[in-house]
Amino acid sequence: MPPTQTAAPRPAHAFEPIDAYGMIGDMRSSALVSPHGSIDWMCLPHFDSQAVFAHLLDDQDAGQFWIRPVQPATNVKQVYWPDTNILVTRFFAEDGVLEVIDYMPVGDLPECYGCEQERPRLVRKATVVRGELDVDVRCAPAFDYARATHTTHDLPGGVLFEGPDLKLALASDEVIGVVGGAATGTVRLRAGDSFSLGLFIVEAHETEVPSFGRSHEQRLFEATRDYWHNWLGQCTYRGRWSEKVYRSALALKLLTFEPTGAIIAAPTLGLPEIIGGERNWDYRYAWLRDAAFTLYAFLRIGFTKEAAAFMDWLLARCREADPERGLCPVYTIHGEMVPDEVELDHLSGYRHSTPILVGNGANDQYQLDIYGEVLDAVYLFNKHGQEISYDFYVEIRKLLDWLVDHWQDKDDGIWEARRSPRHYTFSKVMCWVAFDRGLRLADKRSFPAPREEWLAARDAVYLDVFENGWSEERNAFVQHYGSHTLDASALLMPLVFFTSPSDQRMIATLDAIMQPPDRGGLVSDSLVDRYNHNESPDGLEGEEGAFNLCTFWLVEALTRAGRTDPEKLSTARLLFEKMMSYSSGLGLFSEETGPLGQALGNYPQGLTHLSLISAAYNLDKELSSKK
Repeated sequence: MPPTQTAAPRPAHAFEPIDAYGMIGDMRSSALVSPHGSIDWMCLPHFDSQAVFAHLLDDQDAGQFWIRPVQPATNVKQVYWPDTNILVTRFFAEDGVLEVIDYMPVGDLPECYGCEQERPRLVRKATVVRGELDVDVRCAPAFDYARATHTTHDLPGGVLFEGPDLKLALASDEVIGVVGGAATGTVRLRAGDSFSLGLFIVEAHETEVPSFGRSHEQRLFEATRDYWHNWLGQCTYRGRWSEKVYRSALALKLLTFEPTGAIIAAPTLGLPEIIGGERNWDYRYAWLRDAAFTLYAFLRIGFTKEAAAFMDWLLARCREADPERGLCPVYTIHGEMVPDEVELDHLSGYRHSTPILVGNGANDQYQLDIYGEVLDAVYLFNKHGQEISYDFYVEIRKLLDWLVDHWQDKDDGIWEARRSPRHYTFSKVMCWVAFDRGLRLADKRSFPAPREEWLAARDAVYLDVFENGWSEERNAFVQHYGSHTLDASALLMPLVFFTSPSDQRMIATLDAIMQPPDRGGLVSDSLVDRYNHNESPDGLEGEEGAFNLCTFWLVEALTRAGRTDPEKLSTARLLFEKMMSYSSGLGLFSEETGPLGQALGNYPQGLTHLSLISAAYNLDKELSSKK
């Protein structure tokens, strides 16, 4: 192979569409890879640690790691290696074709690495598969969200980057030089030639770059490929949308934090819910709501190990719950309190959408719906996973005893509105779910319980919702007591068995929600808004995109109503198929979809993918039963 020469930095590319990225990960952290072959987002060592590549949030010197042909590509395509989270980017240029394979190693360790900490956290392999090309490499980390400076050491076998509290090594089987604090180089490859790069976290005292060669990379690749094949092989879904469900399951797996069992909402922060707006949040934490829904999705398609790990994490949170305030809605992946929001005002923001916030203000919110989601998750795990222990039940009983005294409180609601608390209809519904699942669990396992007290509370909540959550004027269940605002969360009422899907009030609510916004509804084609911002200001400026999660809720509500109304079942299938057109080319979804079909919000979004799995499972089941 011809000798390597150092290349000068090239200008960074402009902001990519949010859903242009592929995600790779190792259940500790993750990285987003652009179609230009650039790692534009990566936090190390964990999801909620400092970003070392943050080009996603600032197109100037915020950290980036690219591999791409010097000759401009006429076309670029990305695919996942079948049934894995290994990403393949292919550049088609006039003089050849370059293939870059990116992954974060997982699975059984090859003998070349003594323990998990010694393996590279990121592997990139470049191969020219046709023709002859010069391949450009530039690794320019920017530590602590580009707030900290670092020193760079050009050493045999690679480069060391030393930040204030994190040290990285870039190891290569090619000669890579140093220019301006970045590792750079240009490698000329002919058809069949390749080189590999491994990014390691190293100890502060280490002064050498870890050994990393082609044989090491090959064994890591095989271990990672086999891990993903074996993991996905546990999936029990064999329905109409297998490919979509498999990709969603693989994405959700990447959002799990294996050391503790926590499940994060998304791997990113600061991606806007509307371009130029202020709704730019940090989603790298474990919301009880999101995680409990994810557990349901995992159980539905056969992944009980992940559900068990989350149950262990949840048990610890229940034991630590404040006896006066109850559970927090969100925790760090280690089970700690989420830090308060701090603005990264040195970053320009994705397409100049600011503020960029680290931490999340939901840490101080009061949300009663989480008790229903938690109890439903525990009930389903006991039914479809493994029976819970008595000690776990004791903690559940404490939560329900607390809820008996607090279900009538006002709260901040499922959507975490930043305004004064309300009596949110959905929060009350989920309090009913909590008592209902607690009673079912106690009866199923013959656990001792104050059944009369829980039953009285459950019945009182039910009557309260029908008396105060129903609007005769709107002919629908509304967002909060005393309002006339529709809310997509009402779509969950038949899904959690609070109402029958054929109940006339539920059908009326469904029909009201399905009207277009200019006629008072929430649906534009297949896209569903959470609520009408003009009718119900939430304490923040500006609008937002339609919530992908809510579309899948609508699909499920229509599916259940379709048991007695074939037209609704047909509509459910059409909406589901239309929604598939809003996924990325890799099958990934963001949190929201904008008016022009653009992806908005943090990405990939766990809530969207788990609701896709649930909708696909139930819709396929109902369609099959009609044959």
